[in-house]
Amino acid sequence: MNGKGAILLAGNDLPGSRRVMRQLRQKFETAGYAVSGSFDPAAELIVCVGGDGALLGMLAEYDFPKIPIAGVNTGHLGFFQDVSSRGLDEFVANYARGNYSKQIYRTVYADINAAEGAGEDVRLKGLNEIAIRGGRSHSAHLNIFIGDSFIEQFCGDGVVVSTPAGSTAYNYSLGGCIVDPRLDLLQLTPIAPINSTAYRSFTSGILLPPDKTIGIFPEYPKSDEILVTVDGDEYEYRGLRGVSLGFTEEAVTILRFKKYDFWDTVKQKLL
Repeated sequence: MNGKGAILLAGNDLPGSRRVMRQLRQKFETAGYAVSGSFDPAAELIVCVGGDGALLGMLAEYDFPKIPIAGVNTGHLGFFQDVSSRGLDEFVANYARGNYSKQIYRTVYADINAAEGAGEDVRLKGLNEIAIRGGRSHSAHLNIFIGDSFIEQFCGDGVVVSTPAGSTAYNYSLGGCIVDPRLDLLQLTPIAPINSTAYRSFTSGILLPPDKTIGIFPEYPKSDEILVTVDGDEYEYRGLRGVSLGFTEEAVTILRFKKYDFWDTVKQKLL
């Protein structure tokens, strides 16, 4: 990627991010690149300015483009956004010279089987995780299958299906495993499971190979509301019949501009 193609700038609307985007536009244009603020499928690079939330929002808005992405951090943790806003000249120079590595993250889908008469079935996609929860703080009663095998009748707040990229996000706060992104697996983690004489739910996460699908079929003893949350975006359904989850065939490519080690990053961000 050494040609002088189009660079797409995206990010959140905070003052600090807008200032960095103005600086980046000037630096990339000086280096001979065309710079755009509107999506162009022919762009050779997307530079997302903000925190991890800005990158997740951009991916959803642009429908998970195949274009490589570089993240400039003006937020907090910055697992994806590892370029410092204080090192923009070095970032532009390293990109122009091809001094970077690529990290590939697979995405997760949820196929929603809507209630009869409630509209068409839809597919939702995420990079980090998809959560299935009860509505209005009601417990979720979920029949869970892995492949064709019935696993449990879960009762609790809900479950999260996370990718390795999302293992350090909501999954981590639930006590799930941190997963090295070089491992190709999904993780099913319970949210406040109930384990009593009345209900028997797994209280730990389950790690699954990439070819397995997860089937979730709700029961509705009280409320018929189910909330499906995809990378922070929430969708409410009434009486949905089921959800099928698994890896998509799509992946997100993040460029890394320094000697990147996942476990060094985990230590810096979480300890």
